[in-house]
Amino acid sequence: MDENFLAARFEEHRTHLYGVAYRILGTGAEADDAIQEAWLRLSRSDADEIDNLGGWLTTVVARVCLNMLQSRKTRREEPLDDHDPIELVTGPEHEVVLGDSIGLALLVVLDTLTPAERLAFVLHDMFAVPFDEIAPIVGKTPAAARQLASRARRRMQGARASADRDRQREVVAAFLAASRGGDFAALLTLLDPEVVLRVDAAAMATGAAAAFGADAVAQTFAGRAQAARSALVDGRAGAVWSVGGQPRVVFEFTVSGGRIVAIDLLADPETLDQLVLEAS
Repeated sequence: MDENFLAARFEEHRTHLYGVAYRILGTGAEADDAIQEAWLRLSRSDADEIDNLGGWLTTVVARVCLNMLQSRKTRREEPLDDHDPIELVTGPEHEVVLGDSIGLALLVVLDTLTPAERLAFVLHDMFAVPFDEIAPIVGKTPAAARQLASRARRRMQGARASADRDRQREVVAAFLAASRGGDFAALLTLLDPEVVLRVDAAAMATGAAAAFGADAVAQTFAGRAQAARSALVDGRAGAVWSVGGQPRVVFEFTVSGGRIVAIDLLADPETLDQLVLEAS
């Protein structure tokens, strides 16, 4: 196969290969190295005998990444939290990783997995590579490869839940601070344009009213919530207004995409008794 034609075929797969390598390795520099090694191996192979070039390249990149991970563990390199992910993913060919659910915190969690667990999880859960194709890469049976991915998935799910909860806390804390300070502009930045404020009958009896839209909800809270304190409400970020140590009103927040999409004011005593409230 003509080298220029082969290079063009390789470039068709570069974005995908970078995505695979970056998610396995966690750094842009190493991902680029893995892709370069894959090209070298392709250029030395009999490309005419390769039926599925994309699959072949994915397997090669995965093997290269596995070797790099194992070498990294041996060298005991610095942890991923010392890296700057913004610098690592700049450049047009790296756009594939921007906006991905794998942020720095989750990359750090990935780095705690064994190389085989990490590779099995990334290939299967992120790129839908079958376990019978993953198995020979990690030197395991398909069933064992499935277990590797399953263990990694449980770790990642726990990390995602923790990261989501931390982000919710940040948003709620910022909302309460803006509310107390009467910072209308800050409230608007924290509220989804179609945010809804819901109140139960007991809260309505105290003068609270439902509202829809960022402007209306921001006006409702600007300069208020002075006595509300951050809390975990059934494990989610929220707030509580208490009198004499007894909760009187609970604020439940629904956060999506870094913005508040719903606030529920709950004041019914029976409802409050059923909630698990923890200081935050």
